[in-house]
Amino acid sequence: MQRGFLSQYFEGVAIKRLSAVEVNTSVSNQHEFNGSKPLRNLFGDDRISHEARFLWLAGENEGFSCEGHLTWYDARENHPTRTEYRLYFKSNDVMDQAREADMLIVAKRPDGEIYMILVPSGSTLESQLLWLFGVDQVGFNFNFQAIEDGHDPEVDFAVRYILEEMGIVIEEHDSDYLDAILVPFLDGGFPSTSVFSDLARRTIRDVSPYEEPDQTLLKWIEQEEKLFKRLEHHIVAKRLETGFHDDGNTDVEGFIQFSLSVHNRRKSRVGYALENHLEEIFKAHNLTYSRTAVTENKSKPDFLFPHINNYRDMTFPESRLTMLGVKSTCKDRWRQVLAEANRINNKHLFTLEPGISENQTDEMQANHLQLVLPKRLHDTYKPRQQSWLMDLSSFIQLAKERQ
Repeated sequence: MQRGFLSQYFEGVAIKRLSAVEVNTSVSNQHEFNGSKPLRNLFGDDRISHEARFLWLAGENEGFSCEGHLTWYDARENHPTRTEYRLYFKSNDVMDQAREADMLIVAKRPDGEIYMILVPSGSTLESQLLWLFGVDQVGFNFNFQAIEDGHDPEVDFAVRYILEEMGIVIEEHDSDYLDAILVPFLDGGFPSTSVFSDLARRTIRDVSPYEEPDQTLLKWIEQEEKLFKRLEHHIVAKRLETGFHDDGNTDVEGFIQFSLSVHNRRKSRVGYALENHLEEIFKAHNLTYSRTAVTENKSKPDFLFPHINNYRDMTFPESRLTMLGVKSTCKDRWRQVLAEANRINNKHLFTLEPGISENQTDEMQANHLQLVLPKRLHDTYKPRQQSWLMDLSSFIQLAKERQ
């Protein structure tokens, strides 16, 4: 296990697509998988019986998890020469979602915990997980992938993003350093997003928004994410210490509202932070732009180039207008951008989401939407997709030429 690498979180995985006999209860109700060599590489030869975590990863606000029981055993353990290993699981809410060709990942963590991860076929999460675990092709038989002695990427932005989609908490190894930066805020509430974004930029060295905009943006985003999570930890811990009580009774409603506020702050903050950092990079390149200016039907594109006045001037050539939507994660919300800035037919969308599925990017292309993301994240996409993607540096050059 290497700290700061994927092997800190997983030892190995066995991956396959589910066949009809494994998911169709009208065909079979066996609730088990044949113990092929890949599973034996993962579990060994001894009988194992314990709880596992089952995850259904089906996109934004659709996934969920549950606890379930697993048994790994040799059905012929009393036979002198033959073995017949099987992985048995009890029916549960996650596995009840399974459909033929969905992807199943059986993953073992360093502490022995087992994850059973179910992902819809052809989804973005499928693409992301295949990239994360370094698997190119998935068939209807298990394929084993070791982590530390094989594919063991460093926990950078993309790896962190996917692990958090799985509900895994990333350990920060520089918490003392982060706390030192956050001293002015530890006794108060959260500062505004603009203040926090500025703090992240001021505490990152060896970056150049002009010479290396792609790398600089990711470093700023990563720093702000670390600072935010650390400050959130302090503020939430302090609130939990005081407890939730109302006239001597446990304040359940107060706890729920506090939990929702934490969740909503996490969601809303990332998008604004990304826009703030992009704006600083555009300023470094002396680009002219309008941010969230109103166009048709009260739409507010995140960035218009060169300016909203040029957009409203019908004599200004449409070929010199550029619109950039900004979404930290696309999910299914990328289509919202299509209804903004009607004068611009070919639109651009900036995102930080790694490994979006080919189905989604094909649909983007068909709708004249160009995806833009930091160069380092291009590797999380399939080779056919990478030839179409645009990085931040290229987008800036395009905006300069039109300006």
